[in-house]
Order: sequence, then structure tokens, then C-alpha cells
Amino acid sequence: MSPSTETSSRLRWLILALIGVAQLMVVLDVTIVNIALPSAQEALGFSDESRQWVVTAYALSFGSLLLVGGRVGDLFGRKRVFVLGLVGFAAASALGGFASSFGVLVGARALQGAFAALLAPATLSLLTTTFTIPEERNRAFSVFGVIGASGAAVGLILGGGLTEYLDWRWTMFVNLILAVPVAVAAVRVLPDDAVQTNRSRIDLPGTLTASAGLFALVYGFSNAESHGWGSPLTIAGLAAAAALLVTFVAVERRVEHPLLPLRVVADRARGGGFLALAVVGAGMFGVFLFLTYYMQQTLGFSPLVSGLAFLPMMAMILPAGAIGQTRLLPRFGPRPLVAVGMLLSAAALVWFTGVTVDSSYGADVLPGLLVVGLGLGLIFAPAMDTATRGVDGPDAGVASALVNTGQQVGGSVGTALLSTLAAGAAGAYASTHQAAADVAAQAAVHGYTTAFTWAAAVFAVGAVAAWLLLPSGAPDVAPDDAAAEPVIAY
Repeated sequence: MSPSTETSSRLRWLILALIGVAQLMVVLDVTIVNIALPSAQEALGFSDESRQWVVTAYALSFGSLLLVGGRVGDLFGRKRVFVLGLVGFAAASALGGFASSFGVLVGARALQGAFAALLAPATLSLLTTTFTIPEERNRAFSVFGVIGASGAAVGLILGGGLTEYLDWRWTMFVNLILAVPVAVAAVRVLPDDAVQTNRSRIDLPGTLTASAGLFALVYGFSNAESHGWGSPLTIAGLAAAAALLVTFVAVERRVEHPLLPLRVVADRARGGGFLALAVVGAGMFGVFLFLTYYMQQTLGFSPLVSGLAFLPMMAMILPAGAIGQTRLLPRFGPRPLVAVGMLLSAAALVWFTGVTVDSSYGADVLPGLLVVGLGLGLIFAPAMDTATRGVDGPDAGVASALVNTGQQVGGSVGTALLSTLAAGAAGAYASTHQAAADVAAQAAVHGYTTAFTWAAAVFAVGAVAAWLLLPSGAPDVAPDDAAAEPVIAY
């Protein structure tokens, strides 16, 4: 290896470190605030009915603006958008940390989501365009996949520790510690990429219909979680989402420079990768959300201890992700890895359906966490790799945005569906077991196990879809890929 090649290789791994920290910040912020909500509610004095908006505001702006954020990176340069996303996310986090009222906190969370919608696609597209040598690409995606799979659990641990030993506001301030140094380093390290000067290439009809449609979709499912599926706002939101997204597809078929070129999703393998990540987004909430409730409300764990209880799962994700992406994917392709990962995750959730009010963590929770960690480790990196493999450089940002959109929309759908099913099951159990001494606790656990059952079914469907859509065998490598050396500029 020549000195210049060795230098550029070191710089690529430094870039991976920067985008890895940025991705961790975006992913953990989905859960880090959740565990601090009771403390924030007590400090700012908002109601239980209003509490959901601290979470929903982030999800709405993040989910609805992701496609736009991905295309902005393609047009204006990924380095610029990456740095802007980091700086904006840090500023929004500071605003939330200093919030003196509920309105300011919700506004800050919405701003966080908007800047995350710029940052997340830029992060993945930088990974895709930086690592083109197959061996390095596999290692880089294994690291990135582990971050994606474990970031939510890191958020639970970090949120619990900060809330318990410092203050809930530090769940916001911690983003400044992560974002500011990475932004400074990114200005120095990331290569300057091309900027599109023709502003007519921005697809305004597609932008409006996609953003409004995704907003309505996320809002509809979020409203269903709190107000039910029969609520007029839920029905209106989902109906508007369907109409707007159908209109968006029709627009993209006709405009000269579409926001989302349909060729990106028309490829069967990439479509399978996007679908797999959406399924994982929906199913993972059965693990994180309801297991957190179970450990805190039934087993009596503190927020920090319940976060730490997910560490064994993360310990399994790390080796599974690394071995799956670097050793197994080049030999067998994504189909068997993702399908087996889905089946393992489904099996773990079936195991969780056996928990009771008298269960213990070691015997009844830990085995399932180890198995689901193995499953998620096999899914994330290969699915992300497949979803972005072979995408032309000008489309890398929007393809990366689709990866995050699938996870975000899948998570919103999963939260609404599983929460509704759990609440309905708990209510039905309580009404038919009124004579039981601990009916409330029994009913809650029955609701959790119902959610686990349906989450297992989601993963099982994902396994079938992965087997039907994803390719087997070694991924295709373009003839010049092995010799490709990205230019790393200061």
C-alpha cells in the first residue's frame, strides 16, 4: 500500500468515526428524552394528555422532512448539509435544555427533528460515497449497522443515568457535547463535494406532497395511539396521507427532476432492503417500549437499571453485526442473513410472551434479549447496505433518506398499533378478572404480552418478505470498485 493510499484509508476511518457519532446522536435522541419525560413534566407542569407531544413533535418533523433533507444534501453538498445539521441540532438541543415552558420544549423538539432530517440522510450518503472498496465498505456498514441497532438502547441507558444523577435537561445538553466537536472536525476532514447550481432541479410539487403526506401519516398514527382509530383526526390524517402520497408518486413519474427518482425504489433488492428496515422499525418497539414498561412498572427497576438491562442485547449486536457484514454477507448475500435475523427476533418476542408478574429478569427476560440482539445484528447492516448499494452518486442522499424514512414511519406505525393492541388487551383482561387481588398488574402484563405476540408476527412477516425480495449470493461488485479510491480533500 502506497503512503498516499494509507493516508486516505486513515482519513476514511476518521470520517466513519465522525458520521458514527452523528448517527448515534440522531438514533439515541428518539429514546433518550422518553425516559426523562416524568421529570420534565414535573418541572414544567404540563398535563399527561400533553406529554406525548414532546415525543410526537420530533417524530413529525423528522419523518415528514427526511426525503427533502436527502435531496437537499444531493443538491447543495453533503458536507455542508452534514455540518448544518449538526450545528442546528446542537442549537435546538440547547433551546430545549433551557426551556422554561412546555411550548418551548415542544418547539425545540420539532427543530431537533427538522435538523435530524438533514443530518441523517447526509450521514448515510457520506458513508455510501466514502467507502467504495468492498472490504472496507463491509466493515464500515457493520459499524454503522451496530450503531443503528443499539442506539435506541444507548438512549435509554444514557437518559436514565442523566435523569437520575444530574437533571432531565442534560438529556438535551448532551447533544452539544457530541455535535459541536464533530462539526468542527467535519469542516476540516470531510471532502468538499459538488454543488448543483441549477435551482430548477428542486422538485417543489414533489417536496410539498411528500412532506405533507409523510406528516399526515405520522400524525395519523400518533393520534391513533392517544385518541383511538375512530378519532376524526386519526381518520382525516390517514386519509390525507393516502391521497397525498398517491399524488406524490404520480408527480414523480412526470417531473423532469423528481425529489425521489422512482428508479431508486424500483430495484427489487433495494426495495427489499427498505422494507426490511421499516419492519424492524415497527417490531423493535415491541422490545424497547414494552420491555421498558415491564421492567419499570412490574419488576420495579429504576430508569437507569432498566436501561442497563438492555446491555446484554447490545453485547450480542456488536459481534453479530460485525461477523454478519464482513464474513457472511460476502459469501451468502443479504437474503439468508436478514431472514434468519427476522426469525430470531420473532422467536425472542415469542419468548417474552411468557413473562408474568412473578417473572425474574435473569430467567425470563435475559435469554430473549440475547436472542433479539443476535437477530438485530444480522439485520441492520446487510439491509442498509442492500438499500444503498448501486445507487448513483446524485441519488445517494435520497436513497439514504428512504432508509431513515422507513425506520421512522415503521416506528410510528409500530408504536400506534402495538400500544392500541396492548391497551385493548389490558382493558379486556381487567374487565373479566375484577375479582383478582392484583388485577391491575396482571392486566398490564397481559397487555405487554399481547404486544409481544403481535411484534413477533411483524418480524415473521418480515422474514418472509426478506426471503422473497432480497438476493442471495455474494453482492455484485462493479469492475472498478475494487480499485476505486475516493478523493479525500481537506
